[in-house]
Amino acid sequence: MKRRDVIKGLTILPLGGAIPSVVSAADIPSAATLTAENFAKGNIFETIGVEPLINCRGTFTIIGGSLERPAVRAAMEAASTNFVQYDELADGIGKKLAELTGAEWGMVSAGCAAGLKHVTAACVTGGNPEKLIRIPDLSGFEKTEVIIPRNARNVYDHAIRNIGVKIITVENMEELKNAISSRTAMIYLMSFNNDFKLEELSAIAKPKGVPILVDAAAEDLTIPNIHLKAGADIVAYSGGKALCGPQCAGLLLGRKDLLMSAWQASSPHHGPGRDNKVGREEMMGMLAAVESWISYDHTAKWKRWLGYLDVITKAVSKIDGVTTELNEPEGLDNRSPSLKISWDIDKLNISSRTFSYQERKIQLFLEKRSFDF
Repeated sequence: MKRRDVIKGLTILPLGGAIPSVVSAADIPSAATLTAENFAKGNIFETIGVEPLINCRGTFTIIGGSLERPAVRAAMEAASTNFVQYDELADGIGKKLAELTGAEWGMVSAGCAAGLKHVTAACVTGGNPEKLIRIPDLSGFEKTEVIIPRNARNVYDHAIRNIGVKIITVENMEELKNAISSRTAMIYLMSFNNDFKLEELSAIAKPKGVPILVDAAAEDLTIPNIHLKAGADIVAYSGGKALCGPQCAGLLLGRKDLLMSAWQASSPHHGPGRDNKVGREEMMGMLAAVESWISYDHTAKWKRWLGYLDVITKAVSKIDGVTTELNEPEGLDNRSPSLKISWDIDKLNISSRTFSYQERKIQLFLEKRSFDF
Protein backbone atom coordinates (compact mmCIF):
# COMPACT_ATOMS: atom_id res chain seq x y z
CA MET A 1 0.00 0.00 0.00
CA LYS A 2 1.35 3.40 -0.95
CA ARG A 3 1.94 5.95 1.81
CA ARG A 4 -0.32 8.51 0.13
CA ASP A 5 -3.14 5.97 -0.10
CA VAL A 6 -2.82 5.24 3.62
CA ILE A 7 -2.94 8.94 4.45
CA LYS A 8 -5.97 9.52 2.24
CA GLY A 9 -7.74 6.57 3.78
CA LEU A 10 -7.00 7.75 7.31
CA THR A 11 -7.70 11.46 6.84
CA ILE A 12 -10.20 11.50 9.70
CA LEU A 13 -8.35 9.06 11.96
CA PRO A 14 -6.52 10.43 14.99
CA LEU A 15 -3.00 9.20 14.31
CA GLY A 16 -0.63 11.87 15.52
CA GLY A 17 2.55 10.20 16.81
CA ALA A 18 4.94 7.57 15.57
CA ILE A 19 4.94 5.95 18.99
CA PRO A 20 1.65 5.44 20.88
CA SER A 21 -0.77 8.35 20.76
CA VAL A 22 -3.78 8.52 23.06
CA VAL A 23 -7.08 9.54 21.50
CA SER A 24 -9.97 10.55 23.76
CA ALA A 25 -13.52 9.92 22.63
CA ALA A 26 -14.89 12.90 24.54
CA ASP A 27 -17.19 15.10 22.48
CA ILE A 28 -16.33 13.61 19.09
CA PRO A 29 -19.11 14.10 16.52
CA SER A 30 -20.91 11.11 15.06
CA ALA A 31 -18.63 8.93 12.96
CA ALA A 32 -21.12 9.15 10.11
CA THR A 33 -20.64 12.92 9.83
CA LEU A 34 -16.93 13.04 10.58
CA THR A 35 -15.71 13.96 7.10
CA ALA A 36 -13.55 16.78 5.81
CA GLU A 37 -16.41 18.32 3.86
CA ASN A 38 -18.96 18.25 6.69
CA PHE A 39 -16.48 19.43 9.29
CA ALA A 40 -15.37 22.48 7.32
CA LYS A 41 -18.78 23.49 6.03
CA GLY A 42 -20.03 26.70 7.59
CA ASN A 43 -17.45 26.82 10.39
CA ILE A 44 -17.47 30.29 11.94
CA PHE A 45 -13.75 30.26 12.78
CA GLU A 46 -12.85 29.99 9.12
CA THR A 47 -14.48 33.38 8.50
CA ILE A 48 -11.51 34.95 10.30
CA GLY A 49 -8.91 32.67 8.81
CA VAL A 50 -8.64 30.27 11.77
CA GLU A 51 -8.69 26.54 11.15
CA PRO A 52 -11.05 24.45 13.32
CA LEU A 53 -9.82 21.19 14.81
CA ILE A 54 -11.16 17.79 15.71
CA ASN A 55 -10.88 17.17 19.44
CA CYS A 56 -9.40 13.71 19.97
CA ARG A 57 -7.98 14.40 23.42
CA GLY A 58 -10.54 15.67 25.92
CA THR A 59 -11.86 18.72 27.75
CA PHE A 60 -8.82 20.97 27.58
CA THR A 61 -9.20 24.73 27.96
CA ILE A 62 -6.74 25.51 25.16
CA ILE A 63 -9.13 24.02 22.60
CA GLY A 64 -12.40 25.18 24.13
CA GLY A 65 -13.10 22.69 26.91
CA SER A 66 -16.27 20.74 26.17
CA LEU A 67 -19.35 21.40 24.06
CA GLU A 68 -22.22 23.05 25.93
CA ARG A 69 -25.36 20.98 26.10
CA PRO A 70 -28.47 22.43 24.37
CA ALA A 71 -30.14 23.18 27.72
CA VAL A 72 -27.10 25.22 28.75
CA ARG A 73 -27.15 27.29 25.56
CA ALA A 74 -30.89 27.84 25.94
CA ALA A 75 -30.51 29.00 29.55
CA MET A 76 -27.74 31.42 28.61
CA GLU A 77 -29.76 32.85 25.75
CA ALA A 78 -32.81 33.31 28.00
CA ALA A 79 -30.72 34.98 30.70
CA SER A 80 -29.30 37.44 28.19
CA THR A 81 -32.72 38.98 27.52
CA ASN A 82 -33.36 40.40 31.01
CA PHE A 83 -31.64 42.33 33.79
CA VAL A 84 -31.26 41.03 37.33
CA GLN A 85 -29.70 42.08 40.65
CA TYR A 86 -26.63 39.87 40.96
CA ASP A 87 -26.69 39.30 44.72
CA GLU A 88 -30.28 38.11 44.45
CA LEU A 89 -29.31 35.92 41.50
CA ALA A 90 -26.40 34.39 43.42
CA ASP A 91 -28.66 33.69 46.39
CA GLY A 92 -31.27 32.00 44.22
CA ILE A 93 -28.67 29.91 42.44
CA GLY A 94 -27.00 28.98 45.74
CA LYS A 95 -30.27 27.62 47.08
CA LYS A 96 -31.08 25.74 43.87
CA LEU A 97 -27.62 24.17 43.64
CA ALA A 98 -27.95 23.04 47.25
CA GLU A 99 -31.29 21.46 46.43
CA LEU A 100 -29.92 19.69 43.35
CA THR A 101 -26.63 18.43 44.78
CA GLY A 102 -27.32 17.93 48.47
CA ALA A 103 -24.54 20.37 49.36
CA GLU A 104 -25.17 23.09 51.92
CA TRP A 105 -24.73 25.82 49.30
CA GLY A 106 -23.52 26.45 45.76
CA MET A 107 -21.87 29.26 43.85
CA VAL A 108 -20.94 29.96 40.24
CA SER A 109 -17.55 31.56 39.59
CA ALA A 110 -15.72 32.76 36.48
CA GLY A 111 -14.00 29.40 36.05
CA CYS A 112 -12.60 26.92 38.55
CA ALA A 113 -9.36 28.86 39.10
CA ALA A 114 -11.34 31.97 39.97
CA GLY A 115 -13.30 29.86 42.43
CA LEU A 116 -10.08 28.78 44.14
CA LYS A 117 -9.11 32.43 44.44
CA HIS A 118 -12.47 33.47 45.90
CA VAL A 119 -12.51 30.67 48.47
CA THR A 120 -8.98 31.53 49.56
CA ALA A 121 -10.02 35.16 50.01
CA ALA A 122 -13.02 34.02 52.03
CA CYS A 123 -10.85 31.90 54.33
CA VAL A 124 -8.37 34.74 54.80
CA THR A 125 -10.90 37.50 55.47
CA GLY A 126 -14.02 35.78 56.72
CA GLY A 127 -15.93 37.92 54.23
CA ASN A 128 -14.92 41.18 55.92
CA PRO A 129 -15.16 43.77 53.10
CA GLU A 130 -12.59 46.02 54.76
CA LYS A 131 -10.09 43.17 54.62
CA LEU A 132 -11.07 42.18 51.10
CA ILE A 133 -10.06 45.51 49.61
CA ARG A 134 -6.63 45.25 51.27
CA ILE A 135 -5.71 42.00 49.52
CA PRO A 136 -2.98 41.06 48.59
CA ASP A 137 -1.46 43.08 51.44
CA LEU A 138 -2.16 40.80 54.39
CA SER A 139 -0.30 42.88 56.97
CA GLY A 140 -2.01 42.45 60.32
CA PHE A 141 -4.28 39.62 59.13
CA GLU A 142 -4.67 36.64 61.43
CA LYS A 143 -4.98 34.06 58.65
CA THR A 144 -2.14 34.31 56.13
CA GLU A 145 -1.04 30.74 55.35
CA VAL A 146 -2.35 27.94 53.15
CA ILE A 147 -1.09 24.37 53.54
CA ILE A 148 -0.61 22.29 50.39
CA PRO A 149 0.83 18.75 50.20
CA ARG A 150 3.83 18.65 47.88
CA ASN A 151 2.21 16.27 45.42
CA ALA A 152 -0.76 18.64 45.21
CA ARG A 153 1.37 21.61 44.16
CA ASN A 154 0.47 22.56 40.61
CA VAL A 155 0.28 25.47 38.17
CA TYR A 156 -3.30 26.21 39.22
CA ASP A 157 -2.37 27.03 42.81
CA HIS A 158 -1.24 30.39 41.43
CA ALA A 159 -4.90 31.38 41.89
CA ILE A 160 -4.44 30.79 45.62
CA ARG A 161 -1.11 32.64 45.75
CA ASN A 162 -2.78 35.65 44.09
CA ILE A 163 -4.42 36.43 47.42
CA GLY A 164 -1.00 37.04 48.99
CA VAL A 165 -0.90 34.04 51.29
CA LYS A 166 2.22 32.15 52.25
CA ILE A 167 2.20 28.58 50.95
CA ILE A 168 3.31 25.95 53.45
CA THR A 169 4.32 22.80 51.56
CA VAL A 170 4.22 19.53 53.51
CA GLU A 171 5.48 16.05 52.63
CA ASN A 172 3.34 13.87 54.89
CA MET A 173 0.53 13.86 57.43
CA GLU A 174 2.87 14.38 60.37
CA GLU A 175 4.31 17.51 58.79
CA LEU A 176 0.79 18.71 58.08
CA LYS A 177 -0.21 18.27 61.72
CA ASN A 178 2.76 20.34 62.82
CA ALA A 179 2.17 22.99 60.14
CA ILE A 180 -1.34 23.88 61.30
CA SER A 181 -1.31 27.02 63.43
CA SER A 182 -3.41 30.06 64.23
CA ARG A 183 -2.19 31.53 60.91
CA THR A 184 -3.58 28.68 58.79
CA ALA A 185 -6.37 29.95 56.55
CA MET A 186 -7.12 26.67 54.77
CA ILE A 187 -5.74 23.43 53.32
CA TYR A 188 -5.79 22.87 49.55
CA LEU A 189 -5.88 19.46 47.86
CA MET A 190 -6.00 18.19 44.31
CA SER A 191 -8.65 15.50 44.04
CA PHE A 192 -6.40 13.05 42.18
CA ASN A 193 -2.78 11.89 42.54
CA ASN A 194 -2.98 12.61 46.23
CA ASP A 195 -1.41 10.51 48.99
CA PHE A 196 -3.31 12.36 51.72
CA LYS A 197 -6.59 10.66 52.57
CA LEU A 198 -9.29 13.27 52.90
CA GLU A 199 -11.01 11.51 55.80
CA GLU A 200 -7.80 11.48 57.85
CA LEU A 201 -7.01 15.05 56.94
CA SER A 202 -10.48 16.20 57.91
CA ALA A 203 -10.17 14.52 61.31
CA ILE A 204 -7.11 16.68 61.95
CA ALA A 205 -8.27 19.95 60.41
CA LYS A 206 -11.90 20.22 61.51
CA PRO A 207 -11.25 20.25 65.28
CA LYS A 208 -8.85 23.13 64.66
CA GLY A 209 -11.33 25.03 62.51
CA VAL A 210 -9.25 24.82 59.33
CA PRO A 211 -11.32 24.49 56.14
CA ILE A 212 -10.34 22.10 53.33
CA LEU A 213 -10.69 23.08 49.66
CA VAL A 214 -10.65 20.25 47.09
CA ASP A 215 -9.87 21.06 43.46
CA ALA A 216 -11.90 18.64 41.31
CA ALA A 217 -11.82 20.77 38.16
CA ALA A 218 -11.89 18.02 35.53
CA GLU A 219 -13.88 15.47 37.53
CA ASP A 220 -17.32 14.04 36.97
CA LEU A 221 -19.80 15.54 39.44
CA THR A 222 -20.93 13.04 42.09
CA ILE A 223 -24.22 13.36 43.98
CA PRO A 224 -24.02 13.05 46.95
CA ASN A 225 -20.61 14.62 46.58
CA ILE A 226 -17.85 12.20 47.55
CA HIS A 227 -15.43 14.94 48.57
CA LEU A 228 -17.89 16.73 50.84
CA LYS A 229 -18.88 13.39 52.37
CA ALA A 230 -15.20 12.63 53.00
CA GLY A 231 -14.72 15.88 54.91
CA ALA A 232 -14.00 18.65 52.42
CA ASP A 233 -15.55 22.02 53.22
CA ILE A 234 -15.59 23.22 49.61
CA VAL A 235 -15.16 21.38 46.30
CA ALA A 236 -14.48 23.23 43.04
CA TYR A 237 -15.33 22.13 39.49
CA SER A 238 -14.73 23.55 36.05
CA GLY A 239 -17.95 24.38 34.28
CA GLY A 240 -16.61 23.74 30.80
CA LYS A 241 -15.17 20.27 31.24
CA ALA A 242 -17.12 17.15 32.26
CA LEU A 243 -20.22 19.17 33.15
CA CYS A 244 -20.50 20.55 29.59
CA GLY A 245 -21.47 23.96 30.92
CA PRO A 246 -20.09 27.40 30.03
CA GLN A 247 -16.33 27.15 29.60
CA CYS A 248 -15.79 30.46 31.42
CA ALA A 249 -17.69 29.31 34.52
CA GLY A 250 -16.84 27.28 37.60
CA LEU A 251 -18.93 25.49 40.21
CA LEU A 252 -18.33 25.66 43.97
CA LEU A 253 -20.21 23.44 46.41
CA GLY A 254 -20.02 23.21 50.19
CA ARG A 255 -20.32 25.31 53.32
CA LYS A 256 -22.74 28.19 53.01
CA ASP A 257 -20.80 30.60 55.21
CA LEU A 258 -17.61 30.17 53.18
CA LEU A 259 -19.39 30.43 49.85
CA MET A 260 -21.30 33.54 50.92
CA SER A 261 -17.94 35.08 51.80
CA ALA A 262 -16.44 33.81 48.53
CA TRP A 263 -19.24 35.54 46.63
CA GLN A 264 -18.32 38.79 48.36
CA ALA A 265 -14.81 38.31 46.99
CA SER A 266 -16.19 37.89 43.47
CA SER A 267 -17.32 40.42 40.90
CA PRO A 268 -19.48 42.54 40.92
CA HIS A 269 -18.05 43.34 44.36
CA HIS A 270 -14.83 45.31 44.72
CA GLY A 271 -11.72 43.59 45.94
CA PRO A 272 -9.41 40.83 44.71
CA GLY A 273 -12.04 39.15 42.54
CA ARG A 274 -13.39 42.18 40.70
CA ASP A 275 -11.46 41.06 37.64
CA ASN A 276 -13.16 37.64 37.71
CA LYS A 277 -16.52 38.69 36.32
CA VAL A 278 -19.16 36.01 35.86
CA GLY A 279 -22.25 37.07 33.92
CA ARG A 280 -25.88 36.22 34.45
CA GLU A 281 -25.66 34.09 31.31
CA GLU A 282 -22.88 31.92 32.71
CA MET A 283 -24.56 31.69 36.10
CA MET A 284 -27.83 30.39 34.69
CA GLY A 285 -25.96 28.27 32.15
CA MET A 286 -23.99 26.61 34.94
CA LEU A 287 -27.17 25.87 36.85
CA ALA A 288 -28.66 24.34 33.70
CA ALA A 289 -25.51 22.24 33.28
CA VAL A 290 -25.94 20.74 36.75
CA GLU A 291 -29.61 20.05 36.09
CA SER A 292 -28.72 18.40 32.77
CA TRP A 293 -25.96 16.37 34.40
CA ILE A 294 -28.41 14.87 36.87
CA SER A 295 -30.89 13.78 34.20
CA TYR A 296 -28.31 12.76 31.57
CA ASP A 297 -27.88 9.10 30.60
CA HIS A 298 -24.16 8.72 31.31
CA THR A 299 -24.18 4.98 30.59
CA ALA A 300 -25.49 5.59 27.09
CA LYS A 301 -22.88 8.31 26.59
CA TRP A 302 -20.09 5.92 27.53
CA LYS A 303 -21.40 3.30 25.10
CA ARG A 304 -21.57 5.94 22.37
CA TRP A 305 -17.96 6.92 23.01
CA LEU A 306 -16.90 3.27 22.82
CA GLY A 307 -18.76 3.05 19.53
CA TYR A 308 -16.73 5.93 18.12
CA LEU A 309 -13.49 4.25 19.14
CA ASP A 310 -14.66 0.94 17.72
CA VAL A 311 -15.18 2.59 14.32
CA ILE A 312 -11.63 3.93 14.43
CA THR A 313 -10.20 0.61 15.65
CA LYS A 314 -11.80 -1.36 12.83
CA ALA A 315 -10.61 1.14 10.24
CA VAL A 316 -6.96 1.33 11.28
CA SER A 317 -6.66 -2.38 12.09
CA LYS A 318 -7.04 -3.17 8.39
CA ILE A 319 -3.59 -1.68 7.83
CA ASP A 320 -0.62 -3.96 8.32
CA GLY A 321 1.70 -2.50 10.95
CA VAL A 322 -0.98 -0.67 12.98
CA THR A 323 -2.00 -1.82 16.47
CA THR A 324 -4.54 -0.44 18.95
CA GLU A 325 -5.22 -0.66 22.67
CA LEU A 326 -8.45 0.46 24.36
CA ASN A 327 -8.34 2.03 27.82
CA GLU A 328 -11.41 2.58 30.02
CA PRO A 329 -10.40 4.57 33.12
CA GLU A 330 -12.30 4.06 36.35
CA GLY A 331 -11.39 7.33 38.07
CA LEU A 332 -13.47 10.50 38.08
CA ASP A 333 -10.84 12.84 36.61
CA ASN A 334 -10.85 13.42 32.83
CA ARG A 335 -12.99 10.31 32.57
CA SER A 336 -13.49 9.08 29.04
CA PRO A 337 -12.32 5.98 27.17
CA SER A 338 -9.23 6.38 25.02
CA LEU A 339 -7.57 4.50 22.20
CA LYS A 340 -3.81 4.10 21.91
CA ILE A 341 -2.75 3.75 18.28
CA SER A 342 0.73 2.62 17.34
CA TRP A 343 2.31 1.86 14.00
CA ASP A 344 5.53 0.59 12.51
CA ILE A 345 7.33 3.54 10.93
CA ASP A 346 9.64 1.32 8.90
CA LYS A 347 6.79 -0.70 7.50
CA LEU A 348 4.48 2.22 6.64
CA ASN A 349 7.09 4.95 6.15
CA ILE A 350 4.75 7.44 7.84
CA SER A 351 6.07 9.87 10.43
CA SER A 352 4.05 11.90 12.92
CA ARG A 353 4.93 15.01 10.91
CA THR A 354 3.24 13.45 7.90
CA PHE A 355 0.01 13.23 9.87
CA SER A 356 0.38 16.74 11.29
CA TYR A 357 -0.42 18.27 7.92
CA GLN A 358 -3.19 16.28 6.37
CA GLU A 359 -5.10 17.01 3.23
CA ARG A 360 -7.83 19.64 3.63
CA LYS A 361 -5.86 21.01 6.59
CA ILE A 362 -8.05 19.37 9.21
CA GLN A 363 -6.25 19.57 12.53
CA LEU A 364 -6.32 16.79 15.11
CA PHE A 365 -5.74 17.54 18.80
CA LEU A 366 -4.18 14.45 20.37
CA GLU A 367 -2.30 13.41 23.46
CA LYS A 368 1.06 12.72 21.86
CA ARG A 369 3.32 10.46 23.89
CA SER A 370 6.37 10.95 21.66
CA PHE A 371 7.51 12.38 18.35
CA ASP A 372 9.87 11.31 15.62
CA PHE A 373 10.58 14.79 14.26
